[in-house]
Parts: sequence; structure tokens; C-alpha cells
Amino acid sequence: MGEAGVSRREALGGAAILGAGLVFRRGWLRAGGAAIGARSPAALRLAPPGVDYNFNQGWLFGGAYVAGSEAPRFADGSYRQVTLPHTVTPLSWGDWNPPAWEQVWIYRKHFSGAGLIGGRVFVDFDGAMTDATVYLNGIEVGQHQGGFLPWSIELTHGLIDGDNVLAVIVDGRLLDVPPQISAGQPQAIDFLMPAGIYRDVTLRLVPAAFVADVFVRSTDVLSGMPALTLEVTVDAASRPPGPVVLTAELLDGSQSLGEQSLEVSLSAGVTVVELTLGAAAAVTLWSPGNPKLYTVRTRLSGTGVTPHVFDVRTGFREATFTPDGFYLNGERLEIFGLNRHQLFPYVGMAAPWRMQHRDAELIRSELNCNMVRCSHYPQSPHFLDACDQLGLMVWEEPPGWRQFGGPRFQQLMLQNVRDMVLRDRNRPSVILWGTRLDETTSDYQELYAQARALAYELDGSRQTTGAMDTQSTAGWNEDVFAYDDYHSVDGNASLAPPIPGLPYIVSEAVGALDGPRRYRWIDSSATLGTQARLHAQVHQLARANGAYAGLLGWCSVDYASLNGGSAVWQALKWTGVLDSFRVPKPGAAFYRSQVDPAIAPVILPAFFWDFSPQSPAGGPGPGAMIATNCDLLEIYLDDQPFASAAPDTANYGALAYPPAFADLTVDGSTLPTLRIDGYVRGAPIASVQMSSDPSLDRLVLELDDVALDGDGSDATRLTFRALDAFGNQRPYVGGAVTLGIRGPAVLVGQNPFDFAAYGGVGGAFIRSVAGATGAVTVTAQHPTLGSARAILGVSAPSGRYL
Repeated sequence: MGEAGVSRREALGGAAILGAGLVFRRGWLRAGGAAIGARSPAALRLAPPGVDYNFNQGWLFGGAYVAGSEAPRFADGSYRQVTLPHTVTPLSWGDWNPPAWEQVWIYRKHFSGAGLIGGRVFVDFDGAMTDATVYLNGIEVGQHQGGFLPWSIELTHGLIDGDNVLAVIVDGRLLDVPPQISAGQPQAIDFLMPAGIYRDVTLRLVPAAFVADVFVRSTDVLSGMPALTLEVTVDAASRPPGPVVLTAELLDGSQSLGEQSLEVSLSAGVTVVELTLGAAAAVTLWSPGNPKLYTVRTRLSGTGVTPHVFDVRTGFREATFTPDGFYLNGERLEIFGLNRHQLFPYVGMAAPWRMQHRDAELIRSELNCNMVRCSHYPQSPHFLDACDQLGLMVWEEPPGWRQFGGPRFQQLMLQNVRDMVLRDRNRPSVILWGTRLDETTSDYQELYAQARALAYELDGSRQTTGAMDTQSTAGWNEDVFAYDDYHSVDGNASLAPPIPGLPYIVSEAVGALDGPRRYRWIDSSATLGTQARLHAQVHQLARANGAYAGLLGWCSVDYASLNGGSAVWQALKWTGVLDSFRVPKPGAAFYRSQVDPAIAPVILPAFFWDFSPQSPAGGPGPGAMIATNCDLLEIYLDDQPFASAAPDTANYGALAYPPAFADLTVDGSTLPTLRIDGYVRGAPIASVQMSSDPSLDRLVLELDDVALDGDGSDATRLTFRALDAFGNQRPYVGGAVTLGIRGPAVLVGQNPFDFAAYGGVGGAFIRSVAGATGAVTVTAQHPTLGSARAILGVSAPSGRYL
């Protein structure tokens, strides 16, 4: 250890792959610090070891790599300044073109070494797609293969006191790196992966001896006072002059619940120490309903060493899959969830923390899911942070989809399992490790046995799984059987019965293989309503049989793909219950209704109320689905009683809140107004109105947030929609929406936006500008729907930047 580019993974017992390292931090230090772009040597010298700098700003992107462009004196004056996360090529909302990013690219960053000399300095990459080679001042200091997991390189001995140049060569070509194979094509994988440094980069200053990692193992969790065994990894550049003291403390906010110290003699390199810590007071167990988190703070101190503090956020819970279902903290809990890809329009996978966090909020709070499957790769640490905070359970799996490469691919697959477990084993939200690649055959039993052994060795507290596309146990040896179940009979969803004697979960259902295969805003009301019905049916089937642990529908959000034949349109899979801009489709209505009416009464018609030439003249017709958590619905046309509807407990009785169905065959020539009143235990609780008169329609513009950090990375979602007089989606609207922005932010999106192509819905992102603050005004204009505007503020960010 201590030499630039040497991997800490090697010291932790894993075979290093091209010098790739691990990131052992848990978020930025968000103390006050120098403003963005501030490079005052005096200011930097005040920073003590044990500080993380946000390293996302001030990068120079040179486009396609040119030989020698990694050299420190290479002329980079024509390079474009960018802020991370970043994608190498501009993207639209659809029709992505993989050859545009399947090249080799160059990034450079200049930074002052003033104040950095003396301690140890690491650069931590959360993710670069797909391979990366890193140079410091013209010297190669490390390489990494694979785009979905973090890696770290020590820069200490290559730094100079003046201007340093960090150059990163990013290879976005098809390589023999999971989930790709070099002989394949982009359409061989179910999701597209635009190249770039698409996650955060951090510069980390630490003392000569520092705490590199802490793994918290807990036992006796259900007693309420768990015993904690800490596996503390200390990295020392040289042998300290005497023993050091490791002190571990369990914190609930600022309140100490227990503390334990241990004197340790360190050698040069890595030392792993086991320390036992007991809770002095009862703890609250983590659950979806109460996602309680604690901090384990580990301090290193002693004569001749600079003190160092390392915090780990964790929670306490017991999660177990059995043949009779899933149990959390000793109580049976039905898993109700969806799959998720981390793809976004315009930016690919390069979405900052706020947008990642918002996805978790939508899945947990808007769609009422208690679990998400991170398909089919480890996803952003910001998304997983939000899952911990919000109580969204997680199935995490290594990068892979249906295919295998050669020996190198297989070695990398094992390395990915190792890196995934080490990164996320302290997270209470993660309850399952995927240890086989998605929908792959049983020809790799020895490899999967090694992957399971890694998960057991490095963690041991979670069961393993891997999604199967055949319901067979031949060559299957995981802990939990997971089946991608795409079956339908006469247009209705069906599920295969669970395999007796095995813990069993449905890992995918509905999606692009059942029903209409795609669900676009330009499709018919009947098509979009079918998605809601099919999702309700599969969850009904799973909840009605206790041998299912639960079901994860396919999927939460539309995503970029070239795989799937007729299921693909505009290089998108339209299988999400949210569209790619995260706007809920009628298919989301079922999920949105599965909430206690005391929290939020819900009446959501899974149809359009529209009588334009593209819609049925007789209205939605018989069997129109209304997702609701009410006991009774009274339906009115132009304030006249028309029908009553009650939850369909005969066909959906296992659901917490069954949908209702009504015959809404009507004469639309008079453009009637629909009103639905909802009752719970005889009392009116909610009412919804829908207008069929397009002359009353309007353009509505909405922002997810009203404030951004002025760091150049922060961004928020902007949506604009054609809505009726009461706020319901109006389908089949044409024309273009023209966007405008004024203030210290940039618009990321297509402008003007073609409403006809997407279907009366559109979106973009508002991204801050590094170092700029103030008010931002966003406007939208449509030729017939009028205009709309929204305002947000950009303020100076907290944290340290370099």
C-alpha cells in the first residue's frame, strides 16, 4: 500500500483487476468549506486530513481520444468545460444511437496540489462507463473495467505542489465486460448504456493511517438490543510508532447508545480488526413503515497518528425468505414492488443525487411499493441512500442479462459481486443479493457457487437469488427461487404456481411479454387501461397464495432499449407504469391506489375521458377500471346519477384495495362531464371530475423542486402536460411546446418539444450552473393551450469543492 494506483481491493482478499480499487466512504462531508472553483492554497491548507472534496466541477471534455491527450502539457484550451455526472454525447428522449458513444473519450481536470501534500490523497469514482484508464501528470496510475461499481486510486506520490492534471480515458465500446460481450451488439442487451463519467467523483484526504472501511454485523436483532461485531479495516502507509486506539460508538442522532474501545498494534498496509459493541439502550428496528437509521462512528487515535473518524449509516432488521413467504423482523410481509432501470431522457444514466432520490420517492410513496429490484446492475448509491431513508427494500444484482462472455467476463462477474457486496452490505434496505446473472442458463454452476461463496463470506446475513426465465431447479442452487413469470390466458394475467418447499418470489411480470407489449401515451385508452388491469391481476394472484413471497412487476419506468422487437418504439421500452419523464400512466393507477384512505383517499380512472376522433364515441365502455381505496363510488354525468361501483372483491379480494369496474358506455356527443364521488364507511371522502371539452384544456408546467444547489451538478425534473379543466391528462394533443429559461441554470431537453410524437406529455431537466446563484424562471408555450411558468431558486451549496 501507499504506492499510486495500488488497489485496496487486493489487500482485502480479492484479486485486483487492472488496478481497480474500492470506495469505502459513505457520502460527502457536508461541512462548510471553500466555494466551488475556489483554489486558494491558503484555504486548502486549512483542510485537515479526513476530508472529502466534491470533485465533479471543472472537468474538461475533449471528445474523442487523441493519442497523447493524457499528457500534462497537452493543449486543452479547446476542450469543453463540463460538470459531472456527464454523458459523452447529446441524447434526446428517444431514438438513441449507440455508435455515437461507442468510442474512446478523454476527460481532463486541472487542480492545485497546494495543501494536498503531506497526507494521503485518493480519487474515488462512483462509476464510469465502461472502462477507464487514469493518468496523473502523464503517468498511468490505475485502470478499471466495468461501469456500475466504484473504484479508487491513490494519488499521493504523484502529486506536485503546483498544477496537477488528472486525465481519464473512457472506453465506451462494446467490450467483454458484464453485461456486454465484445462480440455482441447493443440490441443484445435489454438496456442501453451511454458512455461517460456518469457518477460522482470525490477527492479524499486521509491521514497516513486511516479507517478504510467498517462492516457492522448484528446479532440478536429481534431482542431490541442487538450485539454488534464490527469488522474495521485500517490502512497504514507505515507502521505507527506505537499502539493505536480504535473506538466505536453507536449513535441515534447525537445520542450515544454505546461505546467500546480497543488498543491495536498496526503493521504497514492493511489490518482488519474485530471489535464488539453492544447497545446500551433499545433500538428501533428498520422497516418500510419505520425506516429507522443509526450511525456507527469509528475513531482511530493514538500517539504518533493523526486522529481519523469514519461514519457508517446502518439500520437493524431481520429479513428472511421461507417457503411460506417473506418475514421482516419476525412478521410476515407481502412483497409488493417493481423493477427499475436508472435511465433518464437526455442524460442517460448521468443523473445527479436529487433525481436518483426522486425515483426512490416515486416508487415508495407515489406507487406505494415496499420493494424495488435494481435490474440488472448495481444502481446509484444516491438511489440506495434514499431506499434506506424511505423504507424501500432492495434486491441488488451484478451487471448481466442473458449472456456470458469468456474467462475474462466471468472473472469480472465475480469481481462485481465482491464489489457490490462490499459497497452495500451495511444498508438495511438491501435484503437480497443476486449471485447469478439475470435469465442466464445453468451452464455456469461452478461460477455461481463461487459468487454465492463470496456473498456469504463478505456478508453472510442475506440470502441469495437470481432471476430465472424457466421454472426449473435443474442446476439451480440459490437460496430464493425467483421467476420471471410472463403468462396470460384469454387476455388475463396468469402465474405459474410456486415450487413447493422453496422460498419463491415472482421477479418480473406483465412487462413487454404479456398484453399489448407497449404502453405509450399515443396508444388507446383501452391499451393503457389494460396495463393497470394486468398489474392488479398479477399482484392479486401472488397475494392470494401464501407460498409466494410477493411479486415485482415489470416495470416502474420506461427505459432506453433496442431489444424486444415490436415492444420497442423510438429506441424505448414502453413497459413502465411511469413514462420516461416519470409521469404516471393509467397503468400506475393501481399502484397509487394501494394506500390507506386515511392517508390519501384515491380515485383514479384507468381511462381517458375523451371523445375526440381518436377515442371511442361511446366512451370507455363496459368494464372501465377505476383504481380506488374507497368502499363505494357514485358516478355522475353532468351532475346526474349514472352508476354505482364497488371494489371487485370477487376477483381482486386478496388486494388491500381492489379496483372497481363500471359500464361507462355513454353518448359523448354532448361532451359530458364525469364526476366520481368516493365513500368510506358511508362517509364522502373524495371526488374526481373529468372534462371532455377540449376548449377548456390548458398547458400545465411542474417542477419537482423549487430550490437547487449551485454546484453545476444538481438538477430537477420539469414536466409539461396537456390537461383538462380538472387536471386530468388530455390524450392525442398535437403541436409543439416551446420552452424558455432565464437565470443561473440551463435547460436539458428537446426544445421545442413535439407533443404529437410523445402524446400530450413532455419533460426536461433544469440543471444549475457551477458557482452561480439566483432566481430561475422557466416558461412553456403551446399554440392552442397557452402558456405556463415556474420559478425556482439556486443557492450556494454546502460542502467542500475542488
